Amino acid sequence: MTSKEAHQPFILGLTGSIGMGKSTVAQMFAELGVPVFDADAAVRRMQGPEGSLLPAIERAFPGSTGPDGVDRAALGSLVFGDDEALARLEAVVHPAVASEREAFLIEHAGQSLVVFDIPLLFEKGGADRVDAILVVSAPEEVQRARVLARPGMTPHRFAEILDLQMPDSEKRARADYIIDTGQALGKTREDVAKLVQKLTN
Repeated sequence: MTSKEAHQPFILGLTGSIGMGKSTVAQMFAELGVPVFDADAAVRRMQGPEGSLLPAIERAFPGSTGPDGVDRAALGSLVFGDDEALARLEAVVHPAVASEREAFLIEHAGQSLVVFDIPLLFEKGGADRVDAILVVSAPEEVQRARVLARPGMTPHRFAEILDLQMPDSEKRARADYIIDTGQALGKTREDVAKLVQKLTN
C-alpha cells in the first residue's frame, strides 16, 4: 500500500429515493464528525446568486437566470420531460460537481471515512466512484406521506419523480448497507452510529 492509498478515506455513497430520509441520515453522519459531501447543496450554491454556473446555464438556456441565480421554475419548465435539454444541463452541471467532489476529497484526505450524499447515485452511474453504498429506505406508505406533505407536491408530480428514479426495491438489492428510516428516529441514529463504527474500525 502506498502512502497515498494509506491516507485515502473510505468513501461511502449515501442514496435513497425521494422522501426516504436521506438528508436526515446525512445530518446524523455529520453530527458524528463524518465529513459529508452534499451534491445537491453544491449545485444550489453554484446556481445561486453570483454562482459559478450561471454564465454557462444562461448561455444554454437564455432567460433562466437572474440576480438571485437560477430561476428554478423557469429552468425546470425548459428541461423537464425533454431528454435533450436535460442532457445539455447535465453537461454543464456534472463536471462542476465532479470538481467540487475532488476538492472535498483533497480537503478531507486525512479522514478514515467520508460520505458522498448523491440522490441519483445509481441512476447517473456514480456507483463506481464509491467504496460502498448505503441506501436509506422506508415503507412505501411512509415515503408517500412524507412527500405529499411537502409544499406544492401533488400525487401526479410524485408519480413523475418516482418514474425517474430506480425503484426502492432495486436500490436495496444493490446496496452494501441499508438503514431503515421508517423506525423511530433514535433507532435510526443508533444504526448510523453502528455503521460509522464498523467502517472506521
